[in-house]
Amino acid sequence: MTNNKNNKLALGVACAFSVCASLSSAPLMAASFTVIHAGELLTVPGNKPLTEQTLVIAEGGKISQVKSGYLDPKSFGSDVDYIDLKNRFVMPGMMDMHVHLQGELGPKNDSEKLRMSDADVAIRSAHFAKLTLLAGFTTVRDLGAKPEQIYALRDGIAKGWVDGPRIIASGGVSVTGGHGDVDGMSPDLLDKYTAKTICDGPYDCRSATRRAIKFGADVIKITSTGGVLSDTDTGTGQQMANDELKEIIDTAHALGRKVASHAHATEGINAALRAGVDSIEHGSYADKESIKLMKKNGTYLVPTLLAGDTVVQMADNSDFMSDAIKAKARRVGVDMTDNFKAVYKAGVKIAYGTDSGVSQHGTNAREAVLMHQAGMSNADILKSATINGADLIGKSDSLGTLEVGKYADIIATDISPLKEIEALLDIDFVMKGGKVYKNK
Repeated sequence: MTNNKNNKLALGVACAFSVCASLSSAPLMAASFTVIHAGELLTVPGNKPLTEQTLVIAEGGKISQVKSGYLDPKSFGSDVDYIDLKNRFVMPGMMDMHVHLQGELGPKNDSEKLRMSDADVAIRSAHFAKLTLLAGFTTVRDLGAKPEQIYALRDGIAKGWVDGPRIIASGGVSVTGGHGDVDGMSPDLLDKYTAKTICDGPYDCRSATRRAIKFGADVIKITSTGGVLSDTDTGTGQQMANDELKEIIDTAHALGRKVASHAHATEGINAALRAGVDSIEHGSYADKESIKLMKKNGTYLVPTLLAGDTVVQMADNSDFMSDAIKAKARRVGVDMTDNFKAVYKAGVKIAYGTDSGVSQHGTNAREAVLMHQAGMSNADILKSATINGADLIGKSDSLGTLEVGKYADIIATDISPLKEIEALLDIDFVMKGGKVYKNK
C-alpha cells in the first residue's frame, strides 16, 4: 500500500506540473530491428558487389546480419522496420577527410567575420553539417575551425541533438605569420583574433600541441607550408621549421593523436613526411622523394582536387580575391591535378577529401568526379572514401564497410557508381548509425 500511495503521489506531482500529457503520449520505442533489402550491395569497397542481399540492423545502430537473398522481415519478429532498396545500389556511407564546416568561401567572407557572432557561426555550422550528411557523407574530419565551437558541434551530433555527420575535429597548430595564423586585418584585430595555439620554436610548439589536445582535439592540424587563401604574399613554401614539425608530431603521437599537414610546396611536404606526419593535405608539389617517403611511412595523401578547381574558377570569374590570392590560386589549383595523377599512379595511399568550405558544402561528391577525370578508377575512389578514410582516423573496427558489428552507415544510389561515378552526385538514401536521414 505504501508503494502505491507513493506512486500516486508522484503522478499527482507530475500532473501538477503539466507532465501528465507527456506521460500518456510518450513516443513509442524504436523497433528492435531494421531490415533492408538491397538489390546490389557493396559490403567491402574494392570487392565485387553482391546482389539480392538482406541487411539486418540491431538496436544500437550496428549491423547484426548480412544474408544472401531477400529474407522475410517478419522472420525477425513483429517489432521490425523494413526498408526496400531492391532497386538501388547500396554501399557504406562516404567519408570526407578534409572539411571546414564553419564557413564557405565567397565575397562576404570579410564582412561576415565582423558581423556574425559566435552563436551565428555555430548555427550556420550545424546547417552545413546537415547538408554534408544529406549528400551521403556520414563521417568527416574538420581541419580548421574555432575549437570550442567545432567540439560542441561534434559532441551535439554524437548526442543526437543535431543532425550531421560523425565529426573528427582538429586543433590547429601554426607558426606566427604562417598559413593558419590570422591575416588581412588591421593590427588590433590581428592581435585580437590570434589563436592561443600559434607558436614559435620547438618547445613553444610542444606546448601549443598539448593545449590543443587538452581542450578537445581529436587530431592535430599543422601548416608546414604557406597557403593559397592566406591574404599575404608569403608564398606556398615551407613555413614551419624542421624542429617545430618534429616536436609537434612527436608530442601529438605521445598523446594518442594523429597529425594532418597542410602542405603545397615540395620542401614542406617532405619535411613533414620526414617528421612522421600521418597525412598530407593537398600535396600539390609532391616529388619522387615525397612519393618514396609516403609509401615507406604509409602516409595518406588527401588530394582536395575540388578546392583547387574551385579557387581557379573564383580567381577567373570573381573580384573578391586579392591579387596575391588570385596568383596563387591560378598556379596551385592547376598544378594539383597533374601531381595527383603521379602520386596515384605510384601507389600512394589516398583518402578522400574536398576542403569543403572552400567549395560549397553538400557538393562534396564533385571530388569523386574530378578524381575520376584525373585517372583514378571508380573502385579506388569508393575505397578512398570508405575503407581508407576509416583507416586514417583509426576507426576501421567500426566504420568503412558494411560488415557485422560495424555501424550501419549506409547510402544508396539509383545507378552503380562503379559504372558511373556521377551517381554519387545524387544520393537517394542516407542512414547513419542505424537512423534514416534521407529516403527518396
